[in-house]
Amino acid sequence: METIVFIHNRLSVTMLLFMVALGLWGLWNFLRGEGMTGSYWGGLAIGEGLVVAQALLGVLLYILGGAPARGILHILYGVVALISIPAAFSFTRGRSTRYETLIYAIIALFLAGVSIRARLTGAGY
Repeated sequence: METIVFIHNRLSVTMLLFMVALGLWGLWNFLRGEGMTGSYWGGLAIGEGLVVAQALLGVLLYILGGAPARGILHILYGVVALISIPAAFSFTRGRSTRYETLIYAIIALFLAGVSIRARLTGAGY
């Protein structure tokens, strides 16, 4: 179980840094007047993949008897992280204009904040 905890912890740092980079990239594209590019869509897909991997490891830890220090709050942060990008896609209906780039950039920075909060409430595995 220690190995899974270690990977879950390190993956949360990866998610945090990736979401900050994705948010800054999106803001940069917005300021330059660009819409959603194929590369940015790919970055969002990778980001969501990180969140899914993180959630699967968290579920595995929970099944193995691990419990986050602040229980349900930590799990709530995980659920919010899982649904944020798909919810934004549903909200924007998959459009690729300049303003959708801003929406996804803000979502990515929000997820960086969620990652920080989740790390703070999860200590104690």
